[in-house]
Amino acid sequence: MLLAIDIGNTNVTIGAFEGEDLRATFRLTTDTGRMPDEYALAVSQLLPLKGMDVESVDAVVLCSVVPPLTPSFIELCEDYFGVTPLEIGAGTRTGVRVKYDRPRDVGADRIVDAAAALALHGGPAIVVDIGTATVFDAVTKSGDYLGGAIAPGIQIAADSLFHTTAQLRRVELTRPKTAIGKNTVHALQSGLVLGYADLVVGMVARFDKELGGGSKVIATGGLARVVADEVGVFDAVDPNLTLTGLRLIHSMNSD
Repeated sequence: MLLAIDIGNTNVTIGAFEGEDLRATFRLTTDTGRMPDEYALAVSQLLPLKGMDVESVDAVVLCSVVPPLTPSFIELCEDYFGVTPLEIGAGTRTGVRVKYDRPRDVGADRIVDAAAALALHGGPAIVVDIGTATVFDAVTKSGDYLGGAIAPGIQIAADSLFHTTAQLRRVELTRPKTAIGKNTVHALQSGLVLGYADLVVGMVARFDKELGGGSKVIATGGLARVVADEVGVFDAVDPNLTLTGLRLIHSMNSD
C-alpha cells in the first residue's frame, strides 16, 4: 500500500492507495509543534478505521510546503513504516518541466497538481487551488509548467475582516440570493463568495488567453466547491488532485 502525504499550511492530507485505487483519505491539522510520534499515533489509529493497518504500508511519497515538518514525517515513515519516503523536490521526475525563473521557489504541491492535471486532462491546463491561498497554475500541452498567480484565500480574507474590524462578524461561506447585500451577513457573503468567484473567472480568462485558448480548467482545494457553482469555468473539481499527482509521480520514479 502506498501512502501519499501532502503537508500543507493548514492541513496534512494523507491518501492510502492500493494500486490506482484511493482507498481512504485522512486530514490532520498542520502543527509544527507536534512530534513525529504524535503524528505516527494519529495515522496508526486512523488506518484501522478504514480496514487497513500499518504493516501493509510499503511505500510513501510526500510533498511539503512546511519545511519544519518535513523531517518529522521522514522520521515517522522510517521509524514506523520502515520505508524512506520519496520527497518531491529538485531532481524528482514529475512529467513537467519547470520554467519558473527560480524553480526551487515553486511549492512542491503546485508542481504535483500541474503534473496530475496534465496526466489526467491533457494540456494546456489551468489548475485553480482554492485553499489557504487561492493559487492559479499554468501548464502547456507539451508539459511546460509556466508559473501562476497567488491571491489570499477566501478564509484568510474572511478572518482578516473579522479580526481587524469591530462590527463585522463571522459568516457562513455560502452564496447569497443577490450580489447586492441587504444586510451585513449577505454583504459579506457576496463579497467573499461572489467576489472570489469573479476573481477566479477573470484570472482563468487571462491565463487561457496567454496559453493560446482551449485550456482545461481543474479546481482543487478545500474550498473549491464553495465557488464552483458560481464560476462555471471548471472542467473538473477534484479535491484529491494532489494525492493522485503524488501517486503518479511515485510511479514515474519507481521504474
